[in-house]
Amino acid sequence: MGFYLFQGRYAPAALKAMVEKPQNRRDAAARMIEAIGGKLHHMFFCFGSEDIVALIEAPDDKAMMAGSLLVGASGSMSGGATTKLITVEDAMAAMQAAQKAAPSYKSATD
Repeated sequence: MGFYLFQGRYAPAALKAMVEKPQNRRDAAARMIEAIGGKLHHMFFCFGSEDIVALIEAPDDKAMMAGSLLVGASGSMSGGATTKLITVEDAMAAMQAAQKAAPSYKSATD
């Protein structure tokens, strides 16, 4: 399972609907994420360029893309971005792999 950071902006019609009829969007998001085999760890509304941020755990990139497609197709978001997150342990393993491969790489400035 991998971790992903989703940042999104609600479409004006979605914001209008939430003002007219307040609703818990976390529950809706959690159900959708569970349907793709994942888990919604946290979801926050926020100030700034994005309306929400969410920390999601999903089985793989394909599952996360399926969730992104569902959200995009719903029309409720006007934009957003998904960032794949790397654990410290995986980053350390990548650093060690880079260290082993370093002698084989020549810089363009060498």
